Amino acid sequence: MYFDQASGLTLPDGVELASVGRRIGAFFLAIPLSIITLGIGYLIWGLIVWGRGQTPALQVLGMRCWRPETGRVAGWWWMALREIIGSLADSILSIISELVSFILMLTSKDRKSLHDIIAGTVVLHDPNKVLTS
Repeated sequence: MYFDQASGLTLPDGVELASVGRRIGAFFLAIPLSIITLGIGYLIWGLIVWGRGQTPALQVLGMRCWRPETGRVAGWWWMALREIIGSLADSILSIISELVSFILMLTSKDRKSLHDIIAGTVVLHDPNKVLTS
């Protein structure tokens, strides 16, 4: 474990806080992945990888959701909270809440968006797959 000065978090060795560009990339990658898998495939894929603290787009880009509070990868239920309730919260006011979520990610030192705040997660870049659930 090491202390990340920029975010103020203690993170596992071998990982780093996911960059804003990588997070934006995951947001936009989810769109074609959903189209290619006809939506239902994306949903099934998501239900499988939630147990590893990932979404399909996060998995493709080598990222994981991690809970600093417990020092562990977010489990299936935390990911369900993040993805289902967080997505509902993001879409309640449509573009306004999406914009607020984006601004939160840009301005917070730990790069949490609205659904990360709801689930208590941060997104880490884990290129060597050092995190396990």
